[in-house]
Amino acid sequence: MLGAIVGDIIGSTREFHPVKRKDFELFQGESSYTDDSVMTCAVADALLGDGDFGTAMRRVGRHYMDSGYGKRFHRWMDGQIEGPCNSYGNGSAMRVSPVAWAFETEEEVLAAARATALPTHDHPEGIKGAEATALAIFLARKKADKGTIRREMTARFGYDLKASMEEIRPKARFDETCQVTMPEALIAFLDSSGFEDAIRNAVSLGADADTQAAISGSIAEAFYGGVPDSLLAPAVRLLDGRLYGITLAYCGRWRPSEASRLVAARIGLERSETAQTAPLEENNV
Repeated sequence: MLGAIVGDIIGSTREFHPVKRKDFELFQGESSYTDDSVMTCAVADALLGDGDFGTAMRRVGRHYMDSGYGKRFHRWMDGQIEGPCNSYGNGSAMRVSPVAWAFETEEEVLAAARATALPTHDHPEGIKGAEATALAIFLARKKADKGTIRREMTARFGYDLKASMEEIRPKARFDETCQVTMPEALIAFLDSSGFEDAIRNAVSLGADADTQAAISGSIAEAFYGGVPDSLLAPAVRLLDGRLYGITLAYCGRWRPSEASRLVAARIGLERSETAQTAPLEENNV
């Protein structure tokens, strides 16, 4: 979950200003969470509650109607569309990461991933994108190697993962479908040497940067043992109180060690803001 949020925030400034190189600035003045983080938190909120993913998406998501939803999803969110949208967009894959840490068997993870997709992304490709992302994270947290993850993604979901980053980067273009997004995001992770490198790979595709970085980051977090403090702290400080609260509650239940890191990052922000706004004491001479 944290890897998805960090990837989203880092990629947020590159979705409409793409780069085709890896030596870009990670955090900029315009960096912000987008609908990727909002919906990831909505999935986490559902897991913390009654497991009704569709209701949680609307409950949380309606506070962030300008966060970058697609047109059909926006209409679903405000009630103009009641049922699923038959979508095969990559929104199902970018929001699913919390389920991979909340369950302990492949069957449970896949069932929960499918349930997160169905309220909106009930097209077979949309469901497949959610299941593939969740399973890749689950395998990574269970210490599967990259060869195993690559084989599972190919055998179960049919994704062609033979190409390298160098081969796909020149041809990659903005595409919001799971069919295009998933293989590229998976390769960004598979060709990485660490968490930050996975994020840089995903963004450097010059495509749907925030979503592909969210997907790659969610897998890389599990595989590489967490998000580095140098990236977690600046990202956490950009979350508003509602999203931070959901993230903290989720980590407190399923990832206690990460909850303490979130608190430390938030305390650092509050102390910094206090120092900037506190009046100077007059010297008594």
